[in-house]
This record gives sequence, structure tokens and C-alpha cells, in this order.
Amino acid sequence: MSRILIIEDEQSIAELERDYLEISGFEVDIENRGDKGLQLALSAEYDLIILDLMLPKIDGFEICRRIRSEKDIPILMVSAKKEDIDKIRGLGLGADDYIIKPFSPSELVARVKAHLARYERLMGRREAKNDEVRIRGLMIDKTARRVFVNEREVVFTTKEFDLLAHLAMNPNRVYSKEQLFDLLWGMDAMGEIATVTVHIRKLREKIEQDPSNPQYIETIWGAGYRFRI
Repeated sequence: MSRILIIEDEQSIAELERDYLEISGFEVDIENRGDKGLQLALSAEYDLIILDLMLPKIDGFEICRRIRSEKDIPILMVSAKKEDIDKIRGLGLGADDYIIKPFSPSELVARVKAHLARYERLMGRREAKNDEVRIRGLMIDKTARRVFVNEREVVFTTKEFDLLAHLAMNPNRVYSKEQLFDLLWGMDAMGEIATVTVHIRKLREKIEQDPSNPQYIETIWGAGYRFRI
């Protein structure tokens, strides 16, 4: 359940907004003074704030500025002031929306839902992490197709990267040269099985501290290759 804070000095308006939001499934708190509303906004966890401009002690502009400097949550400003300069100032301070009184409670609920959904999408994208494989000092970023050895980036060709990523994602499994060739070059590809040996040697030169004594890609004599963890 999303939590919403209403900072509004007109109690009847605040209660009407709260009633419509609670009917829509939100948990709502109300604060009538600007200073106390700011304190609550900064100290408690809310998913969205509905903020009036004309408030006792501290006005909505200052509250918006202070909240935005510390938190990244949707802020909806509401005001009876229709001048463009107030709207521009509010949005410039970081408000996500500016609603002019009087407005219908159903419109407010719709805007609340829209902004919450937008923030969820944005936060989801921000929190999405690259698909990475980390084994000792080796880091393979599959999403960005980058490889780091002891935090130093090493450049790989397309096939070298594909071969390394496949082996690292299937550790302790032995693959024959024929299997690796079919998997990465395709059964109908032009070339020879020996190309696998060449690529394994190049991988070892790039990721192994001592390519003649490999710690990652092992040769299993008579069987093929195995990535050891």
C-alpha cells in the first residue's frame, strides 16, 4: 500500500483528498502546518507528497526545495494561485505536477496514480543491474559485453567474448572442441575445429596470469576444456 502525505492548511480540503485517496487504496497522513509537514516528510517514508503552496510557518515552495534536496519522490503541488510564474517556480524547484484549485478529487487520484506508476518505472530502470559473472579477479559484464581482469578492462573480439562468457556461465563442465565450435560458430559455419584451440589460447593470454599454467580455463586431455571455479 502506497503512503501519501498531504500538507494542506485547509482541513476540509485535506480531508476530502484523504477520503478519495483512501477509497482508492492509499494510506494517507495529513499535516496542516508547513514546518511540521516538512519535518514529517523528511523523517518518515512516503511514496508521494501532495503539497499546498500557502501554508503557515513555511510555504510550499521552500518545503518542495527542501524535500527535493533529500528525497526522490513525486511531489504534487496544489494551489489557488493561477499565475504562470508560480507554476514555473514550483516545477523549477522539483515539483512533478501543479494542480490549480478548485479541482475534482477524482482528477487528483488519477494524477497520483499516474505519477506513482511513472516513478515505479523510472526506479525499476535505475535499479536494473547488468548481467554479470564474477569469478575471483575476473568480471564479465554480459549486458555491456565488457571484461575486467583484476579491475583492469581487457578488450575481446566478439567470438572471444562469446566463448569466455559461455564457459564462465557453465563452470566445471567439460566441453569438447566440437561442441564449442557447434555452439559458437554453428554447425554450418565455414572453418575448422582448430579455431577453438586458437581462441582458447587468446583467452588465456588475456585473462590468465600465467597462460602456461591456467587457473581459469583448464585443458582436460582427451576431452576438451573446462572453466574452473
